Amino acid sequence: MVAVECVIRSEDTLGEMPIWSDRDQRLYWIDVRAPALYAYDPANGDVQTHTMRENIGSFCEREAGGMLLAMKSGLYLYDTQSRATELWFDPEPTLPNNRLNDGKCDRQGRFWVGSMNDGDRLPTGTLYSIEQKGKCRSFVNGITIPNSLAFSPDGSLMYFADTPTKKIMVYDFDPDDGVPSNPRVFRDMHDHPGRPDGSTVDVDGCLWNAEVHASRVVRYTPRGEIDQIIELPVSGVTSCAFGGPRLDTLYITTARQGLTSEQLGNQPLAGALFAALTGTTGVAETLLRG
Repeated sequence: MVAVECVIRSEDTLGEMPIWSDRDQRLYWIDVRAPALYAYDPANGDVQTHTMRENIGSFCEREAGGMLLAMKSGLYLYDTQSRATELWFDPEPTLPNNRLNDGKCDRQGRFWVGSMNDGDRLPTGTLYSIEQKGKCRSFVNGITIPNSLAFSPDGSLMYFADTPTKKIMVYDFDPDDGVPSNPRVFRDMHDHPGRPDGSTVDVDGCLWNAEVHASRVVRYTPRGEIDQIIELPVSGVTSCAFGGPRLDTLYITTARQGLTSEQLGNQPLAGALFAALTGTTGVAETLLRG
């Protein structure tokens, strides 16, 4: 059994997207239902709040400094020092009911982000690749809730899930042209208690997936077999990422969204940020290039 520690009682409505910044030595994460970016310093326990004008679906660090934020109205460049935001572009200007959700950089520094209809849950979402100079390409259409984006340590595989399908897919990935191909089921989760949410990989090429509504994070071998399960005291387990100076701490975000008053009473740590020492290490996230 892996011990899980509550590090921040943040009470997030929908905590998501933990990312370790080697540059800042902080863990960043968001509450999708609160317009803010949070930064946790494990050296002293300090938490900084970067308040935004609209909700964030995902983000990444930039080589040029600061962040790229996938917000409701498009992609924004964000300066973490001055806290200034600048609109870069909106990949879906004709779909006002959509918003951007889960996102991750591939090993070559392209930012991949999926969109979704946040109200009616219609399958109007698309998976985009965002490259230098604002080049945007679409690859997967008809998405309801995009999640589980991750890339193998060598960049040759891409993982992705449309959460309601209860399947994690894996694609062969061409690192040169950034094109995923040969989609196939990595893990069919129809017999699991929950559904696939955010993912990360470790140095052994194993995929760690937050299984929402199931109170757990699951480690899968490269063959899609269950290798390890980390149990949490809350049901809304949403995403995970390795962090800390040695990338040996698995940080886990959680949510309170959808829980009744009785369920919240039974899960007082719902929406908190957790951490676990799993005995393995993660792979540093690539910065957005260009």
